[in-house]
Amino acid sequence: MPFRRSARMLLPTLVLLAAAPPLRAQPAGGPPAVGTATAHMQPVIESSSFVGRIQAIDKVDLVARVTAYLEEIHFTEGAEVQKGDLLYVLERGPFEADVAAKLGAVAQMQALLHNANITLGRAQALLNTPAGQRAAVDDAQAQQLSYAAQLQSNQAQLRASQINLAYTEIRAPVAGKITRTNVTVGNVVSPSSGPLATIYSQDPIYALFPVSTRAALDLRNRYVNKGGLAAVAVRLVLPDGRTYATAGTLDYIEPTVATSTDTILFRARFANPIRPGMKPGDPANRELTDGEFVTALLEGVEPVQALGIPRAAVLTDQQGSYVYVVGPGNHAEQRRIQLGQSTPATAVVLTGLNEGESVIVDGLQRVRPGLAVNPAPAAAGPALPAAAKAPG
Repeated sequence: MPFRRSARMLLPTLVLLAAAPPLRAQPAGGPPAVGTATAHMQPVIESSSFVGRIQAIDKVDLVARVTAYLEEIHFTEGAEVQKGDLLYVLERGPFEADVAAKLGAVAQMQALLHNANITLGRAQALLNTPAGQRAAVDDAQAQQLSYAAQLQSNQAQLRASQINLAYTEIRAPVAGKITRTNVTVGNVVSPSSGPLATIYSQDPIYALFPVSTRAALDLRNRYVNKGGLAAVAVRLVLPDGRTYATAGTLDYIEPTVATSTDTILFRARFANPIRPGMKPGDPANRELTDGEFVTALLEGVEPVQALGIPRAAVLTDQQGSYVYVVGPGNHAEQRRIQLGQSTPATAVVLTGLNEGESVIVDGLQRVRPGLAVNPAPAAAGPALPAAAKAPG
């Protein structure tokens, strides 16, 4: 009896299930939508990037030239000083006394020489008289020459003492930023004490960067018929990613190759003015600092025409760089390409692609070789600066 009641309750449910329409499979999606761009000839600034370091043009260690007590310090550590500024004062008393003693010796010898001149004159006047003797003239002349030589020696010693007295004032030999002092007031300093402080010149300043021999040959061949060094401008990318506002000029190439690294040292000169709103005495008042790591970009002054595509279209694997091209029937084709000097926004293609072909820029993650796609022009991204770098 309970079984019959359960069967009567399930019967309406079975009827409803039988009346429901059968389930159908969802239709497969169409070809994936992708954004494309056309490869075309466009002006591109050729550029190569190298890791470099900032270097002050003048670096001067301040060293005591005499042995004496350090009495005064006349600069602010870390501030900028001008050429000729008084920086240190050493004890002057002993050197002033030495100069006074040398002045006395010079005065004494001048008096003796004066008397010798008079004696020589008298002997020469008596030479033609019965009282005159040649021996007296010769003796007087020898004495006069001896005193003259001694006077010259005493004057040289006086000059040396005056120079040592001048060394008690240490002045800035160049303009630049001075480091902290290594010796404080009250200590005895001497030539063997080492640098008291160091001055680094600030404006202009150098950027030095090694270039591989192969890259140097490529640069030479690229610009030899375009004006040589005059056809190259150098820009700097700072450690925080900003591009330094002022371009520099390449002014020196090392005439030898570093055998340990097979590189040639290049040097560029940059202006390094005080930053707006800063003062000469402020710390970090200039953008470039001695010893700072930077990226140097060697750019051609005049742009060249090259086949370009958006940088976002370029993919890389173990075999090199490649792109996907929209081929016949809107099927994706993989093309191996060789890149030239490119920019962050534009990739310059040397081989593997023809002008007018469409490359896939957006939706690359959905593309496979031979896959049918639904192409449409890619949305234009924000304009990027043309600071160029070598591929890879």
